[in-house]
Amino acid sequence: MRRLRVAIQMDDPAHCNPETDTTLHIAREGLARGHEISWCLAQALTWRADGLSTSLAPFGQDGPPSRRPLAEFDVFLVRQDPPFDMAYVTGTHLLELADLLVVNDPRGLRDRPEKLSVLNYPDLLPKTLIGRDVDELRRFRADVGDIILKPLFGNGGASIFLVKQDDRNFNALCETFLSASREPLIAQAFLPQVEEGDKRVLLVDGKPVGAINRLPAGGEIRANLHAGGRAAASDLTERDREICTAIGDDLLSTGQILAGIDIIGGCLTEINVTSPTGFVELERLAGINASRMLWEAIETRLEDKG
Repeated sequence: MRRLRVAIQMDDPAHCNPETDTTLHIAREGLARGHEISWCLAQALTWRADGLSTSLAPFGQDGPPSRRPLAEFDVFLVRQDPPFDMAYVTGTHLLELADLLVVNDPRGLRDRPEKLSVLNYPDLLPKTLIGRDVDELRRFRADVGDIILKPLFGNGGASIFLVKQDDRNFNALCETFLSASREPLIAQAFLPQVEEGDKRVLLVDGKPVGAINRLPAGGEIRANLHAGGRAAASDLTERDREICTAIGDDLLSTGQILAGIDIIGGCLTEINVTSPTGFVELERLAGINASRMLWEAIETRLEDKG
């Protein structure tokens, strides 16, 4: 495979944990494979009539960034964390104009945000409601009992609340959420199996490559690693594979080469395609190098393209 010129749109590496950050893991694997790796911030992406450009710095090296046309690159990895807001959406529109391999495909990123793409698979979900109507939210809680209430476009376990059926804070929570944003909320039946773990399954090219189990800290209902959860080894169950089979072809058809799905108690709760994490933990716990598999998938695409 020839040496690839790769740009990674990401959060500032200076603010990333070098021991646990998935994007850094992917970049280091790319360097080990002999590719040229540069990084840029999302806000540096610029369109002019002569094409797209961004301000890049060489990965792992000192030196100021320089503006370069995207046409100079073979691959553009989109890896910045949410929020999935209009700045993020605008970036996907611009990247659709780029004449190079974008991973994941920008149209698919825009059309299938994490907590909405799961709605295509209602039979795999816990009982779920998405909306802003407080009366409907109240009726949903009355129907299903204890619920999880969270923002539709949040990430990393932020602002996730367990609201019990008799919780008197329910109205105040709804008011707080709805006054802070025009977006709908997502409410789901609380799955007590979260105490046994929130499984993250990583998929490359629509196929599961491995899983870790994220266990909530004591007194917590959130298992996210960013919220204090602890990673543990995990096998892929038959149910996990059923879920991956149900969504794998759809991921590929929308150009989502890399995805991380969340499964609690056999229910699909999220499909993460913006910046799936867990690579470092998967390699540490199971010896599976998902970054190598991702690069192999990218290299194969470019070889096939010629």
